[in-house]
This record gives sequence, C-alpha cells and structure tokens, in this order.
Amino acid sequence: MGQDMDHQTAKGDTNDADQIIVSNASKVIKGHAVLSNVSVNLKRGGIYGFFGLNGSGKTMLFRAIAGLVRLDSGTIRVFGEAIGENSSFPKSLGIIIEAVGFWEEYTGFRNLKLLASIKHQIDDNEICAALARVGLDPSDKRTYRKYSLGMKQRLGIAQAIMERPELLILDEPTNALDTDGLLTVLEIIKEQQQRGATVLIASHNVADLEELCERRFKMHEGSLSEEVPEIEKRLS
Repeated sequence: MGQDMDHQTAKGDTNDADQIIVSNASKVIKGHAVLSNVSVNLKRGGIYGFFGLNGSGKTMLFRAIAGLVRLDSGTIRVFGEAIGENSSFPKSLGIIIEAVGFWEEYTGFRNLKLLASIKHQIDDNEICAALARVGLDPSDKRTYRKYSLGMKQRLGIAQAIMERPELLILDEPTNALDTDGLLTVLEIIKEQQQRGATVLIASHNVADLEELCERRFKMHEGSLSEEVPEIEKRLS
C-alpha cells in the first residue's frame, strides 16, 4: 500500500510529530511474510480500525508500532520518534495485545498498582477510577486467577487507559465481553479520543467497531488496504 494514504507521504513530511508514519514495513517469519510493504500515515487524535481474519497481520503491525518486534525493512515513526532507532517504544503508550501478563495471585487493584509503580505517574485514586470505569470493583479481594474471561478483559482495558496515554493500541478489545461490556468499551474509546488520545483498534468483527473509526483498513496476508466509506463510493 505505497499509494498516498493521507494525501501525503512519509518522505519530506515536516509535521511528523502529529502523525504515526509506517513506511514500507516488512517482516518475514519462517519464510512467511507477516507484513508485506505496509505504508500508512495516521494523524494524531483519530480512531483507526484495522480489520481482517486471524493471522492477517493486524497483531504483527500493532506489535511493530509498539516497538515489540523489529522490522526486517521499513520504518515506523510515532509522533516524531523513530521506533527501534532513537526510541525503543512510543513514550506514552497504553496497549492490549494478546495475553496481558498479569500476576494470577494478586487482585486486580494490586496488579495495576504494580504496573503503575514502573512510571509513578498515577496514584491509588486514579487506579481505582480506571477499575471502576471498566466495571470492576476496586475493593474486590478475588485474585486474577479467579476472574472470569470478561473480567480479565476489563482489567486489561483498565491497565491500558489508567495512565492516560497519547497512543492507545487495542487488539481485539471486545473479546469475551457481553453486550454491556461491549457498550462500555465503545464509550471508553470515545472518551479516550475526546481527551486527545490516538486510538488504533484491531478486530475481526467489523460491525462492533466500524462506526467509531474515521478510517478503516483491511489486512490480508500481511498487506494493508484502506476501505472506502460507502458515501464516497456512491459519489465516485
């Protein structure tokens, strides 16, 4: 997808501090191209949806943007920082990707308090607020081991939003959630954008999330293409 993705290209752009710029990103694992020359520019403050079947490359692209894997070729810049070059990870990142590494013997609050101790950006009240926002009781004495799948997913969302990151990467954020949980997540995503966050969402369920996203992309066998909104199709 080397075409003009946002009426501009990564080369020569002088305002990359307000964009996520993926340029010709490629990654091969065991002879299989999991990312194939992916290029896309995303402006700060938007909600962007990435859809496709399992194994299509969504998670690998998110891992690359988050600095969790190194590309074989190509570059990624997040708000002016070259990921893997002058910065290992985006400076302000909240993420749900695959299994979150929580401690099974600790409560939800204790898990978040331990994670928050890494950066020392938030206090106990803010941790409690994040738990309550996703529908979990901050005073619940059950350990993570005893959580249902839905509760585990809610805790993952709480840890992603609790430090109010500039970039929020959500890989299948509605997995294991009931209807109430789904609606809560949609509301939270809108709230995060309203406070200025940039939100990237990957899902295999287009219907759940498509109305949130100002731009939508389809991944297929490691390649990325942008979906044209229906109104633009009718006008073309």
